[in-house]
Amino acid sequence: MPLAEAHLECKDDASASLREIPRQARNDDEGVDQGMGHAIKVTGGKRIDLAEIETKVDGGLTREEGEARLAELAAELGELQDLLYAAQTHAALIVLQGLDTSGKDGTIRHVFREVNPVGCRVVSFKVPTQIDLAHDFLWRVHKQAPGRGDFTVFNRSHYEDVLVVRVHDLAPEEVWRKRYDHINAFEQLLVDGRTIVTKFYLHISKEEQEKRLLERERDVTKAWKLAAGDWEERRSWDKYIEAYDDAISACATADAPWYVVPADRKWFRNLAIAEAIVDLLRPHKDSWLQELETRGEAELKAIRETRASGKRGA
Repeated sequence: MPLAEAHLECKDDASASLREIPRQARNDDEGVDQGMGHAIKVTGGKRIDLAEIETKVDGGLTREEGEARLAELAAELGELQDLLYAAQTHAALIVLQGLDTSGKDGTIRHVFREVNPVGCRVVSFKVPTQIDLAHDFLWRVHKQAPGRGDFTVFNRSHYEDVLVVRVHDLAPEEVWRKRYDHINAFEQLLVDGRTIVTKFYLHISKEEQEKRLLERERDVTKAWKLAAGDWEERRSWDKYIEAYDDAISACATADAPWYVVPADRKWFRNLAIAEAIVDLLRPHKDSWLQELETRGEAELKAIRETRASGKRGA
């Protein structure tokens, strides 16, 4: 589906990874951190330039090594999501953004394959209804934000309102430019309510996008994903990249970071995203276990007291 239609809708050696990342994305730059992971973490303080970031990297791994590591991370992610769901002390919001064919659906299938559907929800934002349009642009988004215990994935998001809206002149600049501040305030509100917020930009090259579109045309079982507008949208490639540069730079914070994920290699994309999410959730594991232990002890005490008083059922 073209973006216009969708609108309002493993750790490797760090030096090996850095060899593939231009200086603009290295950890000696303020607000941009390659760190020990495979995704490029952006926390603000410096404008990012996507044109300077490679889209086809492997982190010094073979595909087989990457997929083996992904399997381990997917299993750990499933365990962490179970703890988040049971503890009910935090929520998690994962935002996936990217140009057409960048792999948002594929990411959901592969990265979240071990996540329990009971506590997980995927939200895809489609063309807004008349009721949506009668409200502010974040109204329908806030309704979909996760409650404590919930793990929610946004497949496209509120960022469409500073991307598609901008590229296709659906609102004047004085309107969409103010939305950066609105988005930051909204995401901080979620964070203050104990939601773990993170956003991923799936970074593919124009050449890789063309390859994937042509592959879909040759495979009738995948042709349903295509629309004539997909090729029209490619004419606006440079405008979209500029819009993403601005959105990521303006809306990356320490509490709600962006991650730029080289996505020409699908297996690497999946690995990088899984790794980043696990790294974000893992620090909460002990507190979630403590919460469950405390509640478990309280329940066991109540059961013992009930038995001692003779109030249990026959």
